[in-house]
Amino acid sequence: MPLTPPRDPMIIEAIKQSQAMQNAKRLSMSRRGFLGAVGLGAGALGLAACAPTTATKAALTPATDVSATEKTLIWDNWPAYMDEDAEGNHPTLVGFQQKSGINVTYNVAVDDNNTYYAKVKDQLALGQDIGTDTVCLTDWMVARLVRLGYIQDLDHAKIPNISNLSESFANPDFDKGRQKSLPWQGGYAGICWNKEKVPNGIKSIDDLWATELKGRVGVLSEMRDTIGLIMLSQGTDITGNWSADQFNKAMDVFTKEVSDGQIRNIKGNQYLNDLQNEDTFAAICWSGDITSLNATAGDKWQFAIPDSGGTLWNDTFVVPMGSRHKANAEAIMDYYYEPAVAAELAAWVNYVTPVNGAKEAMDAIDPTLASNPLIFPDADYLKQVHVFRTLSAQEESDFGASFQKVLLGS
Repeated sequence: MPLTPPRDPMIIEAIKQSQAMQNAKRLSMSRRGFLGAVGLGAGALGLAACAPTTATKAALTPATDVSATEKTLIWDNWPAYMDEDAEGNHPTLVGFQQKSGINVTYNVAVDDNNTYYAKVKDQLALGQDIGTDTVCLTDWMVARLVRLGYIQDLDHAKIPNISNLSESFANPDFDKGRQKSLPWQGGYAGICWNKEKVPNGIKSIDDLWATELKGRVGVLSEMRDTIGLIMLSQGTDITGNWSADQFNKAMDVFTKEVSDGQIRNIKGNQYLNDLQNEDTFAAICWSGDITSLNATAGDKWQFAIPDSGGTLWNDTFVVPMGSRHKANAEAIMDYYYEPAVAAELAAWVNYVTPVNGAKEAMDAIDPTLASNPLIFPDADYLKQVHVFRTLSAQEESDFGASFQKVLLGS
C-alpha cells in the first residue's frame, strides 16, 4: 500500500531543517565529489578507465535467491545520496525496514564508477558474490555490465511500482524496457557562472571561450559531460550514431582551450572550491552541486542548460549475478518508486527523481521544490538534455585514452 505524503507540520519542518544540513554535507562529500575527497587523481582514473574490457557476454548463471528465508539486503551507493536526520538516521530506509521486515546494510561504498568496478570486476566475471546485493552505478557503467552479462534480470511482477517510472527513462539504449536496471537518481551537466563576476551571464559553450574569461574557466573531468557538451555545441546528436571524427572534433576544441590557458582547471566536484574562492568565474558543472553551493555559500551562482543542450545522467540500480537476495533488492526498488517516498528522498538529495507522482507528493513537503525543474523536469525541459550514447568497448578505451591524455598533461 503506497505511503501517504507526510503532512504533519513537525515532520515537514524537520525535513526542511535537515535540508540545510544535507546541503552543507553534499558540498564537501557529494555523489560526484567523493573522488577528490579520497585523494584519487586523474592518473588513477586514467588507468581504470583504459582497462581492457571484452564485448563478449560471459556465460553466467544467477545465484540462487534465498530472499524468502533470509530477510537481509546489502546496498552499495554513493555518498550523500540518502535522506538523513540530525541523528544520522535515514528516515525512508528505516520506513522500508519497518514495512518489509528486511534488514538493510546501507554502504557508502561507491567512490567512483571506475574505481568501484576495478575492485569487483574479477568476481563479476566469475559470477561470484561481490559483497552487495544491489548497487547504484552511473548509466554508462551499467551499460558495460549489461554488455558483459554481469547483471541479473529483474522480475517486474515484484516491482509493481515500476509503473511509476517516467517514460523519459524507460528505454535506454543499453536496457530497453528496463529488464536489468532501474534508475535511482539523476542530474544534468550544464554551465554555471558567478553572477557578480559575469553579470551578463552566459548562454552557450562558446561563451566560455570569451577573452574576458581566459584562465577563469573550469570543466569537469567526466568525459561524457565535458566532451558531450562541446559535441552538442558543434551540432552533434550525442544520443545518435556519431563518429570518431565528431568526437575528435570536440577533443580538438577541448585540447586547444586547455593549451591556450582558457581552461584553468579540469576537476571532479572540487570545481566547486574553485568557484567559491573565485579561481574560476564560470564552469561546466553539475546541476545539483550548484543548488548546494548556493544554499551554503550565498546565492552567487547561476546554473543553466546551454542553448545547444545539456547532458543527462542517471545512477541506476542493478543486481549483480552473484547476489542471493534479488527479491529483497526488488522490494526496495519498489518501495522507492512509491511517489511519497520518492518525494521525501528528493527533498533531501535535490536530484532528478525518475518517479511519476513524486512531484504531486512534494507539494505537501515543499511547493518550491515541487516547481524546481532540476528535480522535476517537464517534457519541454527534458527536450534540452541528452544522454551520451553507450560506447562500445573499443570506443571506451580509445576515447577514454584521448581524454585522459589531455587531463594528465594539463
